[in-house]
Parts: sequence; structure tokens; C-alpha cells
Amino acid sequence: MKRIQILGTGCPKCKKLAENAEAAVKDLGIECDLEKVTHINEIMKFGVMMTPALAVDGQVKAVGKVLSPDQIKQMLA
Repeated sequence: MKRIQILGTGCPKCKKLAENAEAAVKDLGIECDLEKVTHINEIMKFGVMMTPALAVDGQVKAVGKVLSPDQIKQMLA
């Protein structure tokens, strides 16, 4: 099972990225653990300096932008 983490403090862009990730997972019909990482110290452990960011299985895939559901699906496929 994949683990998707949304790194961000809860700003509108972070929330939109989380919504898009949920939509991508639903479209693909895969099971995953979707986690929102909101504490700045935890975000810093990923080496991320700009949010929102998306990590898949602990690997940062995108930083500082809101990916579309289609872009997220490509990363998960």
C-alpha cells in the first residue's frame, strides 16, 4: 500500500493539493494511506522549504505547487 503525504501547514493551496491527491487515488482505485503533515519540524525533516509539497512512500515528488489529479495519478501509476 502506498503512503501519500501532503506537507503543508494548512493553507488553501495545501488543502487543494490534499483534495487533488484524494481524487487521484479514488480515480485509480488504489488503497493508500493519505497523511497530512502540518508540523513545521516534520516538514523540515523532508528537506522541504516551500509548501505545499507531496511525498510518495517517503520520497518528495513535488514542492511549492498544487499538482492536478492527473499529475498525481502519473506519479502513482
